[in-house]
Amino acid sequence: MSETRLSFKEMCEKFEVTARTLRYYEYIELLQPEREGRSRFYGPREVARLTLILRGRRWGFALEEIRQWLLIYEKEGTQSQLRSWIDLADRQLVELQSQKEQLERSISELKAVRDESAKSLE
Repeated sequence: MSETRLSFKEMCEKFEVTARTLRYYEYIELLQPEREGRSRFYGPREVARLTLILRGRRWGFALEEIRQWLLIYEKEGTQSQLRSWIDLADRQLVELQSQKEQLERSISELKAVRDESAKSLE
């Protein structure tokens, strides 16, 4: 693999994403690879962007939120992007905490019903 540019296949392998995912991110303009004929090549900018996109998805951000956040860097620079990031992260942390509490309640309830069912078999 080239350190400065990755082919389409190398990009898929490096980030463990499907070709369909990579093409979709290009379609919605999250990524803009260099094109040489029918071939696509991804430089350091696109590698960094995909890293951020995948982190954002893992943390539960919508693709549109990620796209808007990436645009801030291009239009307003690092400081604005960081301020926006902190706001997004704070909001998402509240949401994830709520989901965690709901999941813990579901687990507790499931365990209780499972234990009651097991006792009824004794």
